[in-house]
Amino acid sequence: MPRRVTIGFATIFTVLVLWLMLSTVLAVIPSGRFPSPAETWSALVHVSGRGYGGGDLMMHVYNSLRLVVMGFLFAIFTGVPLGLLMGWSRRAEALINPIFLIIRPIPPLAWIPLAILWLGLGDAAKIMVIWFSAFVPSVINTYAGVRNIDRPMLEAAYMLGMPRLRFVSEVLIPGASPMIFTGLRLSLQASWTTLVAAELVGAFYGIGRVLNVAQQDLYPGMILVGMIAVAILGWGTTRALGVVEARALRWNTAALAAKG
Repeated sequence: MPRRVTIGFATIFTVLVLWLMLSTVLAVIPSGRFPSPAETWSALVHVSGRGYGGGDLMMHVYNSLRLVVMGFLFAIFTGVPLGLLMGWSRRAEALINPIFLIIRPIPPLAWIPLAILWLGLGDAAKIMVIWFSAFVPSVINTYAGVRNIDRPMLEAAYMLGMPRLRFVSEVLIPGASPMIFTGLRLSLQASWTTLVAAELVGAFYGIGRVLNVAQQDLYPGMILVGMIAVAILGWGTTRALGVVEARALRWNTAALAAKG
């Protein structure tokens, strides 16, 4: 791990040096197309102090993070149970899967006009779009996780007459957990991608609002600040999910080993 961290820092440092050389020292990249480190720093100081796009950086970050977390949690509480149900019950799959296959290919961004028509320009419309983008991966991967559970384990649970609720909590969910968390990582990534697009339309605060206003103002430094903010927030939330995954899978592995 220390070696990986050292290599990672070295890579980032190399990229920063190349950026400085190409944009400032050699002036190969014109500032109108891509900002220099100094211009990016100036934009960061601007949005952090005086604010930009209707608020300061912390206000924009808080609003975007709040929307992503709410949409992502709604997707978990709806997509994971639906995936478990479809993977467990053939009847439920036959009933639900045709509808799911119809809406699955629709891009999340295609729901933006309908979400605005239904819910207006407030946060509810953005949460709906984020929810849909995160909902589909969570359903698909949870369904695949249930179907990949070892058949002998399911048959043993049936033979023992395990109650339905206990079967779900002690066999179905632990067995499908690796694929469930794979779906959650994809859902989280999709949430951030969709958030920025949703905030480009009718947002009063948020990183997408900063990017939209900076594009209209032809402000490359501020655009890059918004992009870096999204990258850092996406990395941070992914790391947090990774910690939860490591603890959950370690607990599930220990529980299944104790039962075995």
